[in-house]
Amino acid sequence: MASVVAKVDTQHRDVVHDAQLNFYGTRLATCSHDRVVKIFEIKQNGQSYQMADLMGHDGPVWQVTWAHPKYDNVLASCSHDRKVIVWKEMNTKWPKIYEYNQHEASVNSICWAPHEYGLILACASTDNNISILQFMEDNTWNPVKIHDAHKNGVNAVSWAPATPTAPITHAGVSRPPMRIVSGGNDKLVKIWKLMDNREWVQEAALEGHTEWVRDVAWDQTVALGFTTIASCGLDKRVIIWRCKDLESRNWAAVTLPLFEDALTHVSWSLGAVLAVSCADNKVTKVLVVSTIT
Repeated sequence: MASVVAKVDTQHRDVVHDAQLNFYGTRLATCSHDRVVKIFEIKQNGQSYQMADLMGHDGPVWQVTWAHPKYDNVLASCSHDRKVIVWKEMNTKWPKIYEYNQHEASVNSICWAPHEYGLILACASTDNNISILQFMEDNTWNPVKIHDAHKNGVNAVSWAPATPTAPITHAGVSRPPMRIVSGGNDKLVKIWKLMDNREWVQEAALEGHTEWVRDVAWDQTVALGFTTIASCGLDKRVIIWRCKDLESRNWAAVTLPLFEDALTHVSWSLGAVLAVSCADNKVTKVLVVSTIT
């Protein structure tokens, strides 16, 4: 049973598409069809105070996401206007510190990499491409594209955890290779790996969905040596994918019982708990038991 702790009157003028708390739960970012991103301060007593209206998008804003606090208060947003904007709090203001406008269609999903890799943002677009935006030491941003990632559009992207299960060495530092998972309108879930030559290559294409894949989420914990991904789609399915050794590319899948309507979002919390958002306005909490060997 869930209970309401507090309500925030965002005063958006249209549908709210996303709402995300920062790492400490002290700031709330919201975005809407009204093209506005809003920032609220959340007090321990549940009260909220609006801090800023961020104006910069020219279309509905689909998603917002906070960077890790080691990079201060940094927020990214993506929109139907083909833009990705990165905002940063400076002296109580929230200026735009970077705008990326190199997609040819709606940017549907954004996700920050694990902080161990640096300030890096993955972006998924209806133009079939994925962009990786990396903040460099000279205070510039380096964008790299994965072209033709999914036919008919990319809907979602999520990063693999930075766990040293298969470490490689970069400049004397041992760390796992970067990987992302994406889902698209070609009904596929795809795994991408960054190679030593700095090129992203497709490592696996996972089949199981019969309609568009709306969301993917890579679990940031590794249980019993397994890495785990959840995907959901218009086919009313949630599929749990698990792999013991990523280099083997041997992914096993379990499909949960069908939901009553199309699914829009999946999100992991600690302890193998998965939240599933459905088009029937219901959110389901699923405890994912390790049944794949």
